Parts: sequence; structure tokens; C-alpha cells
Amino acid sequence: MELDFITQNSIIYVLIAWVVVVIVAKGLRLERFGFEIKAYSLVYKNKQVNSVLLKILGRTKRGIRVFADVSVISGFIMMGFAFWFLINNITNFFVVPTEFSELTVLIPGVTLTSSSSITYFLLSIPVVLVIHEGAHGIVAALEKIKIKTGGFAIFIAMFAGFVEPDEEEFTKAKKISKLRVIGAGATSNVIFALVLGVILLTNPFFAMVLPEPLLSTFYDLPEGVLVLSIIENSGAEKAGMLANDIITSINGIPILSPVDFPSLSPGETASVDVIRDNQELEFDVEITPAPDDPERGLIGIIRDNTFAYKPVLNFIEWNDPNVSMFLLWLWMISFFIGIINMLPLPILDGGKFIHTIIDKKISEKSLNGVMWGIYAFTFALFGLNIALSYVKSGWFTI
Repeated sequence: MELDFITQNSIIYVLIAWVVVVIVAKGLRLERFGFEIKAYSLVYKNKQVNSVLLKILGRTKRGIRVFADVSVISGFIMMGFAFWFLINNITNFFVVPTEFSELTVLIPGVTLTSSSSITYFLLSIPVVLVIHEGAHGIVAALEKIKIKTGGFAIFIAMFAGFVEPDEEEFTKAKKISKLRVIGAGATSNVIFALVLGVILLTNPFFAMVLPEPLLSTFYDLPEGVLVLSIIENSGAEKAGMLANDIITSINGIPILSPVDFPSLSPGETASVDVIRDNQELEFDVEITPAPDDPERGLIGIIRDNTFAYKPVLNFIEWNDPNVSMFLLWLWMISFFIGIINMLPLPILDGGKFIHTIIDKKISEKSLNGVMWGIYAFTFALFGLNIALSYVKSGWFTI
């Protein structure tokens, strides 16, 4: 109950934490070190970023040049992938509902409500932002575009990083140079996610997010979820289920791990397929209400909640589940921030990318009309995915 209270009131704790941050920042007089402190934001700017970037560039110039060229190509690929995913996802909602992927915006205290999720999110975001903005900056240095300041901003529970190029130099730069700078941030995030993903192929937790055929290629799949014991007088006991049964599906939904269990309503009858002594059996189980939540249905078993996926590339020993979950969150946020950032919206890199491509090819008035048309289409597409997620599962939180 105490944990439920914390979860249900997480936004209050986020706001309390923000008040503490502002008070501490004021008390330490962080304005002396380049911070701008307001009631709703904390912004840090550093004017020495350009000199640091030039030093880094001096040692890695050849590799950065290759990366910069790749960023232009990958910018188009990521934008295309983002559009394909959003459009295909909407199609799945109406044609193949089981393939629809639910989307939500990650906001601590609003859609992120569990303490563990908020913690992993807060730890991951700074890493992702440093990589993203650092890539923008280093490619700008390569293209001889000066970076005036760099830093980060916190708006209560939302984070942002930035490098601020010299506007005059950026405007005068060649179009290809601008595209390299703009595409570098998202490209660095996706490359980082791909490298991290290769490492995580040795981790059982990574199986939770891998699609087929990657899942069956890199993991030995379990038969199902093991039943440790049967709850007395439950629907499972009355139906004839026993300890050591292996549940393989519920209502036709394949069960390979605990996260695959569907939500069930008290009073309904669920079809549960199991393996017992190498025989396949089917039981019709009456779902009973949970003692602590009458609206949540239970089959009536104590199940094995460990992840039974066995990595084929089993050369790293993962002993700490917290480390595994943090790296999984880091992978997820880095990959999806990279992809989503290339959508053509005003505040994202994709908007600047498209604007740079068509700039000076048409009149300023026509350019603005075209850009706002693209923005409206993209926003509607993104918003529809979130709205359909709400229709399917309500306002869901993590």
C-alpha cells in the first residue's frame, strides 16, 4: 500500500524534488558559474565548449569526417523509418490489432510513475544528451561553424541539451555542411544504441524488447512460464492445474515470459494451455478477483517470474538486474530519441533538416507554407498514434 501511495502521487514528489533543486541552486548561488535559475527552469551555458570541441577534432578529424557524411544519409533513413513506423502502426490498429505498438510520451510523474522507471529515465537522459549535443558540436567544428555556447536545461521534469552555433556562420555555411551538423545528433544516438544493443545481446533482459527473427536467433526460447504452486480454492485448482505445469498460452496469446501474461477480468473464463510431462493440455480456468484489487483478475497460481531466455552469446555474466535494466533503458531512450528526433517538427532536428533541404528553392512565403503543412501532417500522425494507444489501453503509465 505504501508503494502504491508513492506511485499514485509521483507527480507530487517530482514537484517537491524540483522545489528542492531550485532552493539549493539559489542557496549555492550557481548563477556565478553560468546557471540561469527560474521558477520553472534551470539552464546552464558554457562558453568554452568550442575550444574543447576543437581539441577533440584535432585528434579524430578523419573519423569525424566519415561520421559527418554518414549523418546526412542516415538522417534520410531515420526520417523515413519514423514515418513508416507511425503509418504502419496506425494500419496495424485497424488491420492487425495484436501488432499495434502502444506509444506514450515519457514524462516523470505523469506517464513515468514507478520510482524505478523515473530513476532509470533520469540516469539515462544526461548520457543521451551529451552524446547527441556533442555530435552536433564536433561536426560543427569540422565544418568551421563556431559554437558560441553549449549546455543543458531542466524544465521541472523535462530535460534538454543544446549547442548554440554562431547564427551568422551557420547561415552562411554550405547546405551540405548544415545537413551534416543537423543529422549528427540523431545519428550518434542510434549508433550508440546499436553498439549497446550488440553488448546487450548477451543479457536475458534484452529479450523483452527484441522482435523476431532476432529473438529466436540470439536467444534460446523457453517453452513457457513455470507454475511453482497452485493457490488453494482458486480457479486454477478447480480446473485441475498442478505445480510444475508450464503455461504456454492464455486465450491464444503465446506465453514465453511473465511479461506476456494478459490482463484478465474477474468472472471470465480463460483458456490456459500447459505442458505437463511432455503432454499438451488445455484448461478452462475461472478468473477470480485479486485480494488487494477486486478489479484485477487472477488465474490462481504462483509463477516463476525469472526470465528464462538464454542468450546464445553468453560470454558476459549479468549479476545485477539494476545494471541490466539501466542499460536497457539507456538503449531504448537513445534509439528512440534518435529516430523520433528526425521527425519534421519545429522543435526537432527533422524540422531543421527538411527546412535546410528546400530553403532557397522556393520563395520564403511558399517555404513557410510548405513547412507548416509538413509540421501539421507529422503532428497529426504522431498524435494519432498516441490517441489510438489511449483507445486501446486507456491512459497507461510505466
